[in-house]
Amino acid sequence: MGPLSGFRIIELAGIGPGPFCGMMLADMGAEVIRVDRLGGNPSSSVGHDILFRNRKSIAVNLKHPDGVETVLKLCENADAIFEGYRPGVAERLGVGPEHCQQRNPKLVYGRMTGWGQDGPLASSAGHDINYISISGALHAVGRRGEKPLPPLNLFGDFGGGGMMMAFGLVCALLEAQKSGQGQVIDSAMHEGSAALMAMFYGLKGQGMFTSERGTHMLDSGAHFYDVYETQDGKYISIGSIEPQFYALLKEKAGLPEEDFGMQMNPAQWPEQKQKIEAIFKGRTRDEWCEIMEGSDVCFAPVLDLEEAPHHPHNQARNSFVTVNQVTQPAPTPRFSRTPSETPRPAQAPGTDTRSTLQAAGFTVAEIDELLKAGAVAQL
Repeated sequence: MGPLSGFRIIELAGIGPGPFCGMMLADMGAEVIRVDRLGGNPSSSVGHDILFRNRKSIAVNLKHPDGVETVLKLCENADAIFEGYRPGVAERLGVGPEHCQQRNPKLVYGRMTGWGQDGPLASSAGHDINYISISGALHAVGRRGEKPLPPLNLFGDFGGGGMMMAFGLVCALLEAQKSGQGQVIDSAMHEGSAALMAMFYGLKGQGMFTSERGTHMLDSGAHFYDVYETQDGKYISIGSIEPQFYALLKEKAGLPEEDFGMQMNPAQWPEQKQKIEAIFKGRTRDEWCEIMEGSDVCFAPVLDLEEAPHHPHNQARNSFVTVNQVTQPAPTPRFSRTPSETPRPAQAPGTDTRSTLQAAGFTVAEIDELLKAGAVAQL
């Protein structure tokens, strides 16, 4: 059933980091009720939106007073609610922290934004690329002499956003069980991405990390920690940091001692990289896999999204699952006593409106009135 089984969480519909947060919580067994807008997401995406898996969907018109009242009534028997609106929007709709916690003082209220609930940028629009720009994360990613390279929207939206919000909600739920009181979580993606950079801020304080990209051990500066092209135009990754692993790399790849004997001399790294690039282009990716995969070189082939689910290690651990012909990452992490179940596909907006409201204590007549008034909708 998952370790969060028994918790009921309301998700006010959003995109990107919000659905990812909901997915993480639902994957762990929480009952997550997704409050979609009337009209919701296009039907073509239903079942393929992996971020929307594992939860119920009710369609609610939050511009209708009875729609707002519906959400507030759901809060009465919920453990948490979270939203990703700009500051002040939830209050204007009538579903802000004060409105919801007045109905349920133990309710945890999560607020996830790019810039936080206050500060000079709080009301400004933005996306992942902007949030990680002011945290120092974006500037640190890229190769020597080149412009910063956006690392997809992993730092801000997902790592510093949705995952940090899920962590915050679980922390607050744990505290609420002790205190009997809810609280409001202000989760800002720029701060979440800064937290992900904590080690590098520490290295900077020691003089071991500078603003010059691509010159350090972990940012493609070192010849023993990088991605290399192979003869067939594919790629392999090398991470031979420790001396014993580096010695094995030299042995397996046939790196001459006169060129590669000095591992930790940054002045030699550029020349060593040029030489090792030529060596790795001498064989195909699969040939290098036969030589090094499974050894202590710290090696792996660089796989695309089509290849990754078919890698033998991923298959052995069932790291990916297929639901409704959609291949997707399995719930993670894994728990010995309370394992997660196979994911259920995403539901179209409003699929579960009637059944969810009935379970929450609404009578059939009340639900019929809400449907007739346009406050809610049933698919």
